[in-house]
Amino acid sequence: MTRVLLIEDDPGVRRGVTLGLQHYGHETEAVATGEDGLASLVPFAPDIVLLDLMLPGMSGLEVCRRIRVSSQVPIVILSARGDDIDVVIGLEAGADDYIVKPASSEVIEARMRAVMRRLAPSQPRSGQGDQPLAYGDLEIDGAAVRVCKHGRALTLAPSELKLLLFLSASPGQTYSRQQLLEQVWEHSYYGDARLVDACVKRLRSKIEDDQRNPRYIQTVRGFGYRFGPL
Repeated sequence: MTRVLLIEDDPGVRRGVTLGLQHYGHETEAVATGEDGLASLVPFAPDIVLLDLMLPGMSGLEVCRRIRVSSQVPIVILSARGDDIDVVIGLEAGADDYIVKPASSEVIEARMRAVMRRLAPSQPRSGQGDQPLAYGDLEIDGAAVRVCKHGRALTLAPSELKLLLFLSASPGQTYSRQQLLEQVWEHSYYGDARLVDACVKRLRSKIEDDQRNPRYIQTVRGFGYRFGPL
C-alpha cells in the first residue's frame, strides 16, 4: 500500500482523486493548502506527493521547493494546463513528473507507479557487474542506489537518480530525449522534452563543478544527452 499525500485546492478534484486512489488500495491524506501539506509531510510520511500548482496562500511551486529542502519524496505535479510555464518551473524546482487535469484514476495510478519504480535498485546491465563505478570524483553505486561526489553522498530525487544510473551504464552512448522519456519516465505514448531537460538541469547542479561546461552529463546538440567523461 502506497501512502499518498494529495495537496489539491479544488474540492471536486480532491474528492475524485481520493476515491480513485482508495480504489487502488492506497492510503491517502488530502489537504487543500500548501501550508497543510507541509504540516502533514512528517507525521504522515508519504511515499509520494501529488501537488496542485494553483493553491491558495502558498503556491504549489513554493511547496515543491520547501519539500525538496528536506525530503526527496517523489513529487508529481497536478496541472490544469500542460503548456503552463509553471510546469517547467515546478520540474526545475524538483518535481519528478506532472499530470494534466482532468485525469482518470488509471492515468494517475500509472504515473505514480512509474515514479515509484525509480526508487527501486537498478539492475546492472550485462557485463557491468555490481561494483561501484568511479568517474573522477564521482562514484556511482547502482546496486546500493547511492551516488557520491568527493566522498560525500548526494541526495538525488528519484528521476535524477534513475537518469544518472541509466546514462552512466553506457558511457559515451548518446540517447535522444524520446529514448530517455521511454526508459526513465516510461512516457512511450508522447514526448515531452521538458521532463528530460529540467531533470538534467537539476542533476548538473548537483554533480558538475561547472554547469556551463559539464563533464558528466553532456549535451549532444539537436539530439539528446550522453554520459562522460570521454
